[in-house]
Amino acid sequence: IQVTAKHADPVLMTMSTAHQSTDVEPPVSEQHYGRELTVVMPVYNEEASLPACAASWLDALDQLGIDYRLLVINDGSSDGTQVALDELSATERVDALSKANEGHGPTILRGYRLGVATSEWVFQVDSDDVIPASAFAALWAERHGVDAVFGRRTGRDQSADRAFITKIAALTTRTLFGARAQDANVPFRLMRSSALAPVLDRLPDDTFAPNIVISGVLSRDPATFAEVPVPHQHREAGEVSIVGFGALKAAARSFIQTLRATRSFR
Repeated sequence: IQVTAKHADPVLMTMSTAHQSTDVEPPVSEQHYGRELTVVMPVYNEEASLPACAASWLDALDQLGIDYRLLVINDGSSDGTQVALDELSATERVDALSKANEGHGPTILRGYRLGVATSEWVFQVDSDDVIPASAFAALWAERHGVDAVFGRRTGRDQSADRAFITKIAALTTRTLFGARAQDANVPFRLMRSSALAPVLDRLPDDTFAPNIVISGVLSRDPATFAEVPVPHQHREAGEVSIVGFGALKAAARSFIQTLRATRSFR
């Protein structure tokens, strides 16, 4: 991983350097955190949306008075995303990482592993800006006494294949984990590091859709899980990377991996 942030966190810098040289990290459940929040934002070919999206998140988090870092991870973009990321890295409270393309799942896993090592809470959001940063305050307010708060997208105009995948994800977590998350793969999720870390220890680095497994584990107990409705906006820039038959293949792959993962959480 290449750390490009000019104001990069010293702990993050140390961990990234160690990972680059040895490719071995200590189990996340044995690591510690010091600040309130790390926001994990994976990026792939989002040069048009990234600047405005990141700016809206920095503003929303500053208004809440949270001690946070925004961790933006470029997953081997082929457009001008890296240029936008280089400019963003000059911003205080932003850590910008660049790496070879691995896919959304492995990318957010990298971010989660870094986040649980430094922060009490980890939040994940995509860089397409379809769920506004202003919706985060409602999730942050619900965190007390629970281990996870997930958004539940409302007003979402989905294609037939996407709607099918959303239903399959919810059915998978409910059937295999007895979980209660209605929007199991939502990219708008707040997780307590002490609860997330043990889950990460059991997930392979190449897990295609780790959020589904994480939803299954963290939403099993209604006493420690909450869901908050969040608005889903029309995508203003960029393109969805997996559509049509590719999306259905992705859903099948995710189901098989999730089925295998259930053995680790029994």
